Amino acid sequence: MTDGTELYTVGQIARRTGLSVHTIRFWSDSGLITPTDRSAGGYRLYDAAAVARFDLVRALRELGIGLEAVRRILARQATVAEVAEVHAQALDAEIKALKLRRAVLRTIARRGGTTEETTMTHRLAHLSAAQRQQVIDEFVENTFSGIALDDDAEVVAEWMRELPGELPDDPAPGQVDAWIELTDLVTDEDFRQRLRRIALAGASSVASRYGLELRSLALRHADRARAESIAPDSAEGRSILDQIVEPGLPGVERDELRRWLETVADARVERYWELIAVLNGREPAPPAMPALSWLLAAMRAHG
Repeated sequence: MTDGTELYTVGQIARRTGLSVHTIRFWSDSGLITPTDRSAGGYRLYDAAAVARFDLVRALRELGIGLEAVRRILARQATVAEVAEVHAQALDAEIKALKLRRAVLRTIARRGGTTEETTMTHRLAHLSAAQRQQVIDEFVENTFSGIALDDDAEVVAEWMRELPGELPDDPAPGQVDAWIELTDLVTDEDFRQRLRRIALAGASSVASRYGLELRSLALRHADRARAESIAPDSAEGRSILDQIVEPGLPGVERDELRRWLETVADARVERYWELIAVLNGREPAPPAMPALSWLLAAMRAHG
């Protein structure tokens, strides 16, 4: 007893707080909580206020707050609320990283790739938003370099850059897959050259007149033909073709339209848009390639 105030030994504090004797001594030696007094034998003694500080330090440490931050709180250099907010933000970042790691591991497990593919998957998934955007920006710029794009093509080029600022906090394995596949696609030189040909073909007069409407007509009529197993080269196939491409279209223009369609109808281009949609959390548009393939077969069969 000292001035009517009860003092506690290290052992008593350990029993009251659940802390180990070693931890109490370590915090004391670190200057976090200094002894109130010492016994005749030189043992540390602490008053009730010190015991309360031990409880506070334990609570802060269990929340993951470091000793230096705890020291600032005890010295009233920072409030518990301020430190808690900083650590909450840090935890948010850590949780996001863990969720991304989980998604990558699930992707690796599902793909069952080689050691090299596993390393690449990990590296690509952890690129920053700016680094991911740079990959796509450089792809678009290199693809259309030296080509005079009209207004519509400029809009399409901007759409091709459309990546989300960040992968979702809890990305689905499919979104990690989408980023990996998109990266493979944009580093494919053959795909880049195909897009250049498409950009150049977009200047065609026949494309200007029929291009936008052709896709919707093909989806409406050619998809029905496919569903009903109508062969493109059949008489009924010719009838459906006439509903998509004007029967009276001059042969020269019909040939030009077919050549344009052969250039722009590419499964990889459609896949690019599907991957961009997945990464942005949107539902991809219905695939048009099956319908366009049927249409091309009909156009070749019927001249």
